[in-house]
Amino acid sequence: MCTTRVMAAAALAAAALLTTAGPAAADSPSPSPSVSGSSSAPTQAGTSFRTAAVLQQDQPGTADASTGDYLYWVFPADAGQTPTVRATVTLPEAATRHGAATWQVDVYDGLRRRQACTHGSQTRTAAADAASVELKCTLRPVRAWSEPWANDPLPGSYYVRLTVTGLPDEDLGLPVHAEAEATAADAGGAHAVDGTLAAPLVPGTATAATAAAPSDDGWSSGWWTDRWLWTVGGGVLASLAAIGGYALTRGTGRRPVRA
Repeated sequence: MCTTRVMAAAALAAAALLTTAGPAAADSPSPSPSVSGSSSAPTQAGTSFRTAAVLQQDQPGTADASTGDYLYWVFPADAGQTPTVRATVTLPEAATRHGAATWQVDVYDGLRRRQACTHGSQTRTAAADAASVELKCTLRPVRAWSEPWANDPLPGSYYVRLTVTGLPDEDLGLPVHAEAEATAADAGGAHAVDGTLAAPLVPGTATAATAAAPSDDGWSSGWWTDRWLWTVGGGVLASLAAIGGYALTRGTGRRPVRA
């Protein structure tokens, strides 16, 4: 009877631990890197990687430009986050345009490696009478560490490049209004890896990117992830199985009493 009570109590404890794994991760998200400098949203975009305008996460940046310009922004992303970039271009009046226009948003990491989009419309064509075009790119989860030959997203700066890739030549130079925003979701402990990057991928030669880099402490998500909860829960369940097997194999009969 005592063994049964111990097993029941341990089972309840393990169930409570496993069922709280999700909320625990949600209640204690990895810290988002803080961007130094002014917290006001930028109203201009850069024209190259070196002059990219600094964005904080969840902070929209705007820019007035000419059709055909390359527009650049840069934002920080930490390990365990899944960044998503959204861009909206308000097009010139339809009466001034001569045909459809194709717009594209690209995202590059701190080493200026183009990162693939897993979700969203990275390239879209706006009809000649469309008022605006919306683009979206969701990256793979940012990893804390990766092999040197891999192209995995790593903690550091991420560059957004927005430009038109196809339109009638007569429409080059027409005024447009652009808006870009970067957000990030918690990827969860399933994407945690053993190892950390020595330093975030933040080019030291880029003035704007360096300004976007937080202190090293701000980039680290720490050693804790919800994967630890599942590991401990699995250990508890394994212990329960061992106790149950022992209780079943030893039997319940009494030993004979010797004279």
